[in-house]
Amino acid sequence: MADGVRVIVLNGGSSSGKSGIARCLQAVLPEAWLAIGVDTLIDVMPPRLQLGAEGIGFADDGEVTVGAEFRLLEDAWMEGVAAMVRAGARVIVDDVFLGGIESRQRWEKVLQGFEVLWVGVRCDAEVAAGRELARGDRVAGMAAVQAELVHRGMSYDVEVDTTRTEAVECARAIAKRITGAEDR
Repeated sequence: MADGVRVIVLNGGSSSGKSGIARCLQAVLPEAWLAIGVDTLIDVMPPRLQLGAEGIGFADDGEVTVGAEFRLLEDAWMEGVAAMVRAGARVIVDDVFLGGIESRQRWEKVLQGFEVLWVGVRCDAEVAAGRELARGDRVAGMAAVQAELVHRGMSYDVEVDTTRTEAVECARAIAKRITGAEDR
């Protein structure tokens, strides 16, 4: 892929390393890239939507559900991301495709007309669960539930695995697909 890539979409389960890869991509890519994650969307939602049936819900077993009001705000957020790209920004999206192919299709719709690099971020469920425990800000079990779920039926331009590979090495592999050369 040439320098026409304007959007990098990182899809992976909770605690798979997407945010670390996004930060490293910002460091290794020659142009300025904004890193935008679904966690930021959740953080700016009203508290009643952060833990409710109409918003986003977290079950004791780690399952995540989203309600109609969350979906409405998420759609607006996605359109906002696309607007930033239309205005000239390069954007790294850090997301969790809980809806599988449907989640990707929603991004494809709003990003239509842009060159997008689709990246699968994998991590062994046990390693992700250990990271989740160390973070202390996630519902226990979420990482294990999502480790494979978010990748079902997906195809990617690039896949990386953070189980034993550092974020910077993953970022360099992704950057190579954009720049066509080894980066810093």
